[in-house]
Parts: sequence; C-alpha cells; structure tokens
Amino acid sequence: MSLTRRQAAVAGIGVPLALAMSGTARATPGRRSRTLYIAGDSTAAQKYADAAPETGWGTALPFLLHRHLTVANHAVNGRSSKSFVDEGRLEAILSSIRPGDFLLVQFAHNDEKTTDPTRHTEPWSTYQDHLRMYVEGARARGARPVLATAVERRRFDADGRAVPSHGEYPAAMRALAAEERVALLDVQALSLALWQELGAEETKKYFNWTASEQDNTHFNPPGAIAVARLVARELLRTRVLAPRDVRRLDAEIPESWITWPEAVA
Repeated sequence: MSLTRRQAAVAGIGVPLALAMSGTARATPGRRSRTLYIAGDSTAAQKYADAAPETGWGTALPFLLHRHLTVANHAVNGRSSKSFVDEGRLEAILSSIRPGDFLLVQFAHNDEKTTDPTRHTEPWSTYQDHLRMYVEGARARGARPVLATAVERRRFDADGRAVPSHGEYPAAMRALAAEERVALLDVQALSLALWQELGAEETKKYFNWTASEQDNTHFNPPGAIAVARLVARELLRTRVLAPRDVRRLDAEIPESWITWPEAVA
C-alpha cells in the first residue's frame, strides 16, 4: 500500500528536517551529507504539541550527531515491523534513501500484540521475515541497515529488579543480525541496565509520568535524551559511525531543545 500525500505528511515523511531542525544543519562544505533514517514505533517517533511532554528518542538523536548527518525520523506511533511495511512506510523510505545512507530499524512493542493480526508477528518467523525486508531493501539501494533491539519499558518486580518485557523478540533480532551480518544496537539490554541502575523511583523522571498519566512505555525529554545517548554510543561502538560523526555523548543536553510541533491537519 502506498501512502497518500496527506498520510505522508502526518507520518512525518517528506518533512523530517523540520521535525529535527534543532539537531541538524547544512552539510559541511566538501563533505556529502548522509541521512540516517529511522523506522520504528512510538518510542522513537516525533511527538506533536497535543502529546507533550511525551518524547520519542528519535527526536533527541540529532543533538548527538554532527551536522553533516541528517536524521529522517519516519517512526510512527503504534506500528510494528509488519504494519509499517503494509502501510507503505518502508516503501516511502526506500524511494528516497541513497547510497551511503543508513536505515536504523527498531520494532517489537507492537509486534507483541497477539490480538491484533494487522500488527502481530512471531519472533522466530514473521518478525524476522519482515526485518529482512528492511535489511535487503536498504542494501539493494547501497544504504547500510542497522538493527536496534526495542528499548525496554519501565517494569520492576517486588524486589526492585528491572524486568524485561519483550519476550523472544530481542533474541530473534540478535540472531538475525548475526545471520545477516548487520550491525546490532542492543538498546534493550542497555536500557534495562540503565533502568536497573536508576531504580524504580528515579526512572519515573525519565518516563511520561505526569499529574494525569503514569506511562511506563513512553519517555519525557530526559528519558528520550538518555535513550538517544545509548543509541548514539552504540552507533559509535559498532563502527556504524565514526568519532567525527557524533558529539555531546557526555555533555548535558538542555530539555529546552526538545520541541513539539503542531500536528499537520
């Protein structure tokens, strides 16, 4: 299924630079600008004014990359590896991605929804099958695919231990990455360790906990910045990016840099 012009606008497709304007800029003279595309779900997606302070980590990532790298955030709330493809969103990315660009893929939160056949996938079969579409599509166009295990939810047991919530999906992605020789960002393991380090109470400051909402899946600005930092460090560790491509890995990023544009009508 192809996206209509209006659907593309609502999804942020075709206008990613406007959504990441504080963290991107024109390419350095003499160096070709490359684009890092994000395919993912609500944990990575750009949020709009009616959702503030909810923030996807993809919104914060540009602040950790140098200006010759552009982030095109195509992540959309509620999508799985399957529904993202079925709605034509992968097709939209592949129609514009260029040799030397990157396609960073993070799904699992909605693949896990067994009661929804439009989104559900099985970890060791249909989930891997759909992820291969992203990998093969990027490679066919000279771009580099990158797989990222899904960031963890905020879940603690009675003894205060951070509890994993994604079942077999991270293991299935790790296995596929090894099989296909694709760079893997193990955001699931790193975020789980971070939540454990912070503890049950402190992590509330990173998730979308407000006076009216207790959301243990989505982030506020500090949480989005923290997860984006994990992603940027993994991009460097796996040598997807070079030291010249990243910045502010240990520096404070003001929350005021995070913005929520008005949704497209």
